Amino acid sequence: MQENINTLDFNRKTGFICDMDGVIYHGNQVLPGVAEFIQWLQEEKKEYLFLTNNSGYTPRELHQKLARMGLEVPEEHFYTSALATAAFLKEQAPGCSAYVIGEAGLLNALYDAGITMNDVNPDYVVVGEGRTYSLDSLTKATNLVMAGAKLIGANSDVSGPIENGIAPACGALIAPIEMATGNRAYFCGKPNPLMMRTGLRLLHCHSEDAVMVGDRMDTDVISGLESGMSTVLVLSGCSTPETIKTYAYRPSIVLDGVGDIPRLARAGKKRTSSRRSDTSNSKA
Repeated sequence: MQENINTLDFNRKTGFICDMDGVIYHGNQVLPGVAEFIQWLQEEKKEYLFLTNNSGYTPRELHQKLARMGLEVPEEHFYTSALATAAFLKEQAPGCSAYVIGEAGLLNALYDAGITMNDVNPDYVVVGEGRTYSLDSLTKATNLVMAGAKLIGANSDVSGPIENGIAPACGALIAPIEMATGNRAYFCGKPNPLMMRTGLRLLHCHSEDAVMVGDRMDTDVISGLESGMSTVLVLSGCSTPETIKTYAYRPSIVLDGVGDIPRLARAGKKRTSSRRSDTSNSKA
């Protein structure tokens, strides 16, 4: 467990918004302490939401992925950057069309929001993570943006942790289109406050009662900080003690992994119980 100047009373917090890649798993490998963390959330009846910038999966697929790892998390506890992107486009331009580079999670979210696919004259070019990324799709997207389509990114992450290292993420994949066209993309995932506000609304929770848990300073910690939430940075993903020093802001607390959260919460309960017992004895 890392040394921390700040302390955070997890027992007093009612809502937890948690990243997934680098926090819950690397690729298909569940991280240490995750099962204990999820069990603690459920036993303590905390409101919780897994809020991921990965646009490739649907909530059902995320539920099934965790189930294969031995973790039981109901489908309604997931919210993705794909859903945030679809909600944004539906609000901005109902019934619009898009040329999409991405996986099933992004495509399904857009279809469900009434957005049609169009590779001729779309209103938007939407880019997420995915194996469909190629020079052909990149060239197509570039020319559609040059013809007037607005450029949307599911998230601004430039990389994400996998079992054997890192993989380029949406921010890196959309960069060539930005450079070729001179147009900057609008990103719908973290740290966009629209996604964070939706997360808090789904939790039925005020920001001061919620905690943002993630492995990235540039998306997870900053999004929680700017939303008025307490923040936990875990070192199980992209960040190290050295990378933290490069930012002008700091998380509320730095932990090795999410398994530290239930341990700290139980230790806090014991201290509170001990103080109450001492006070009761002194009055007697």
